[in-house]
Amino acid sequence: MPPEQPDLRAMIDDLRALVEIESPSTDADAVSRVQDVVEVRARELGAVTHALPGGTRQFSLGEGGEARPILVLTHADTVWPHGTLEQMLFRVEGERLYGPGTYDMKAGIVGLLHALRSLGGAWPAGGVRVLLTPDEEVGSLESRLQIEAAAREARAVFVVEPPVADSHALKIGRKGVGGFTLTFHGVASHAGNKPGEGASAITEAARAVLEVQALARPEEGTTVSVGRFRGGSAVNVIPAEATVEIDLRASTVAEGERVTRAVQALTPADPRVRVTVTGGLNRPPFEPGPGTQALFRQAQTIARDLGFTVGGEVVGGGSDGNFTAPLCPTLDGLGAPGDGAHAAHEHVRLDRWPDHVRLLARLLREV
Repeated sequence: MPPEQPDLRAMIDDLRALVEIESPSTDADAVSRVQDVVEVRARELGAVTHALPGGTRQFSLGEGGEARPILVLTHADTVWPHGTLEQMLFRVEGERLYGPGTYDMKAGIVGLLHALRSLGGAWPAGGVRVLLTPDEEVGSLESRLQIEAAAREARAVFVVEPPVADSHALKIGRKGVGGFTLTFHGVASHAGNKPGEGASAITEAARAVLEVQALARPEEGTTVSVGRFRGGSAVNVIPAEATVEIDLRASTVAEGERVTRAVQALTPADPRVRVTVTGGLNRPPFEPGPGTQALFRQAQTIARDLGFTVGGEVVGGGSDGNFTAPLCPTLDGLGAPGDGAHAAHEHVRLDRWPDHVRLLARLLREV
């Protein structure tokens, strides 16, 4: 049986060791140093470790036999640049532990290690396979193939991203995440002497902004936002170039495909202007199917047995669970409760963290 309470002091110390290795996604060596520390801890638990293409580390515990393993997804990179620790000190204030990368998601890694330790080597049938990736915060471009391959071999996927900030609920679905870049090529001309000879890329880009944002269907969970608009060379020149960057969130595959088709079909009103479109859905929608719902109900039952309750929510942000949900039942948000992902007040709730580690341990043992 897992112990009733994890060693919170030890978890804090382990989290400090990871947070004080700043690991922005852009620094592969720094991310690798975090992975090295975690690999040592995993080997202490008896894991067989492997380095996979693209910088992902795989840790296997008790795999073998006919049963499929449980797959756990983690990532070692953060959004914070080097030097952030000088302003965002690792510190404890009451029941909150602050620091860059604590909530998202180094506390999730630490909680997983302590949940595994609590099993005492009594691994579930088929064992546990952990992927520690280097690039989740920048789209998982290198690790996606390894994630999807592992999901095809698993019977369940647990993602130790943090729970929902306000409610501490688990994540039973996520919107698909995508983006587009529209580049408009017009004809430059002097704005005073020969304005008629020019074809404004900015004018066509502005029309496109309104067309694109009109594709949103908030009532169906589809949002479209133009986040960047650049163009022109000088105020007295009809602009020959303009660029529009778009963020897309969609709750269903069908909605993502609808918006993608419409964006790709955009045609400038001025035939002298041409547009090129790049991008699309980076992460497919994580739709809460029957397998995920069953995992969530089991998590609710375990939580009640442990003396607390957990909800389940569909959220707008993406994770590597978006890749696995179409392939295998996936439950997300099994990391450390807190708030402030990608924000200066990023923190973990120490009063709630041990309960969520106990929940994860029970899920690993019983699913």
